[in-house]
Amino acid sequence: MNTLLILIIGTPLIEIYLFIKIGSQIGAFNTILLIFGTAIAGIAYARYEGFNTLKSGMRQLIKNEIPVYEIISGATLAFAALLLIIPGFATDLIGVLLIVPFTRKIILAKFVSKNKYEKRREKTYIDGEFEELGEDDDKKI
Repeated sequence: MNTLLILIIGTPLIEIYLFIKIGSQIGAFNTILLIFGTAIAGIAYARYEGFNTLKSGMRQLIKNEIPVYEIISGATLAFAALLLIIPGFATDLIGVLLIVPFTRKIILAKFVSKNKYEKRREKTYIDGEFEELGEDDDKKI
């Protein structure tokens, strides 16, 4: 079965289950407040971390380096903010894990190999031969 289809069907089921379980423990009003509170706090913290990532990326550019980690980290922060906006406890947990710098580095290390990007930074040279053309040869081209 397609992984995307499982996520589309499974995520709401998990969220509804968690709403029922947590709502029965702390009450409906507190559950709603908790959902709105995590969304507001998460977005504010994502904005803060986003500016830090932007500053770090600018420092990399000033050093004449490609800010690969900062680009990926910025995209991850945008995804985490989206997860925090979506109502639910499971999506909030994943969003918080992606926003916190320590856990974000661990999660990104699992998916992104730095060696790929380090190899791209190495200068590559193409070996070849050339022949100088004279004035008569230029007219033929």
